[in-house]
Amino acid sequence: MISVSALQQNNKVIYVGILSTLIVFLLMDYIPALATFSHWVTPPVALFLGLIFALVCGQAHPKFNKKTSKYLLQYSVVGLGFGMNLQASLASGKEGMEFTILSVIGTMLIGMFIGRKILKIDRDTSYLISSGTAICGGSAIAAVGPVLKAKDSEMSVALATIFVLNAIALFIFPVLGHWLGLDQQQFGTWAAIAIHDTSSCLLYTSPSPRD
Repeated sequence: MISVSALQQNNKVIYVGILSTLIVFLLMDYIPALATFSHWVTPPVALFLGLIFALVCGQAHPKFNKKTSKYLLQYSVVGLGFGMNLQASLASGKEGMEFTILSVIGTMLIGMFIGRKILKIDRDTSYLISSGTAICGGSAIAAVGPVLKAKDSEMSVALATIFVLNAIALFIFPVLGHWLGLDQQQFGTWAAIAIHDTSSCLLYTSPSPRD
């Protein structure tokens, strides 16, 4: 049986193997004859594999991750903006603007209160987690962090908290959508307000819980 220490010693090889496998199957999606083999490569699966790898094998490239993670998050925010339809965003924003304003303000206030008064977390970490929860997850943390001049440790804690909660929601929300019998619009509005990550909201609302 392979020991955990052996996996940690060979984590770079395992890392390259997992990444190469995911890339190969993603490329299959562009080949009609092989597209059926790539359906299992989804954001929840990739996130789950990443969590398992980090917990079991540790960090394969800690220095590289530390240097690039902040910039990748910032570039991802810009890239996400290029992929959005401005007219559709404005039209949908009008419908849920009241919910959005109330939920953002309420979540920020409640998050800061819980972080500072109940959990006794430092101000910057509480603000980062609250911002990520209230606005758009890692994207908001990447934008707010430089403004606060947050430390790398504070950024890491905030991102880890948001991504773990998001991973749990990835599996729970579609089931709840089916159970509650929500239609496409209802589920999209609910997910957009409740989920603290923009990319996950797009993922949740792509397959309707009830077509």
